[in-house]
Amino acid sequence: MAVGLRLALAVGLVALSSSVWAAKKVDLDYHVRLLPQSDQAEVRLTLAQGSAVRSLDFDLGDGNRYSDFQADGNWQLTPGKPTRGIWRPAADKASLTYRVRVSHSRKNGSFDTRMTPGWALMRGDDLVPAARLDQQDGIELVSRLEFELPNGWKSVETAWPRIGKNKFRIDNVSRLFDRPTGWMLAGHLGSRRTRLGETEVTVASPKGQGMHRMDVLTLLTFVWPQVQAVFPRHPAKLLIVGANDPMWRGSLAARESIYLNTRLPLVSESGSSALVRELAQLFGRVNDTQRSDWISEGLAEYYAIELVRRAGGMSDERYENLHGKLVKDSQKVTTLRDAQASPAQVAKAVLLLQELDREIRLKTRNKRSLDDVMRGAMRLESVNTRDFVQLAESVIGESSRVLNTELLQ
Repeated sequence: MAVGLRLALAVGLVALSSSVWAAKKVDLDYHVRLLPQSDQAEVRLTLAQGSAVRSLDFDLGDGNRYSDFQADGNWQLTPGKPTRGIWRPAADKASLTYRVRVSHSRKNGSFDTRMTPGWALMRGDDLVPAARLDQQDGIELVSRLEFELPNGWKSVETAWPRIGKNKFRIDNVSRLFDRPTGWMLAGHLGSRRTRLGETEVTVASPKGQGMHRMDVLTLLTFVWPQVQAVFPRHPAKLLIVGANDPMWRGSLAARESIYLNTRLPLVSESGSSALVRELAQLFGRVNDTQRSDWISEGLAEYYAIELVRRAGGMSDERYENLHGKLVKDSQKVTTLRDAQASPAQVAKAVLLLQELDREIRLKTRNKRSLDDVMRGAMRLESVNTRDFVQLAESVIGESSRVLNTELLQ
């Protein structure tokens, strides 16, 4: 009887502590009104209970993109490098409103992000800049994003789960401050959708921009089994957006989304694929530090070649031709250590990784490969050259001849 009483008491205490320590949910709503006539977006952050947050300290970069701040509570703008803006919300329902310029041009005149009278291609990272959140204990912010589109604009796409016509749920378990990141596209759009494994894939572009949406879906379907075999990640959504010149003629991965200029070939003459490279960046999420950019860039380019090859999209002859081009392009490289790897350094890194893969397979009798090193790097918060060498040698089970090179000194 005493044992039963103690058990009931213990269960009661657990239930009580659970209810006491359950986080209090407070709504954080983002409202974005697109204003193509002024090339701006009006952004409003609304806290259902301002007292839940002590402060939000925003990194505004050089400060030139943001203007017209209005806040319930205290707003302090501190110029500098970077410019910082600190919002201390009022106690009750509180809002912070500002405007952000959408279009951003590069030195060569092309655009990273752009707004036209009929569409806008932008990044959530710019709409809501990174911030340090200081909130009360026991609070969980529940974040949502809603767009208000100009008259005539039909739709908006993001990589976040859709919970309404132009409304999305923002939930990033790796960050305390949930903000809408990744590529976003709104306006007169054409889109194609499919499901690959556990991932809903959308390919979207403004109409008339020459995006080969079905070609993109076909290549993704072709390489997807190989991607899943290497990278143990299954995002709920993947968004691929594209536009023509004067958008930047390149490709770039962001949170569960990829930008691809529509003039880029899906597979280049050399045999590499910009789309698959960004896919490897997106799934790998390798964060390198200490002048070790060769790791993330080299792995992405290595898998851009390797995944197409494994899927049967590259003959041995083409692979050898590509190998020869990498050798030629990188022949003058004497070091891989740099904060930002050059194209020649990336080519040399791919050659090193190909050689490392062969060494691992040989020394482990084909039981392990570079894939195991890649998966190990994915688990680390960040990785430098020394970490990478240790990781590879733990997979091999002994020191690596390939990584004992002056290229990594």
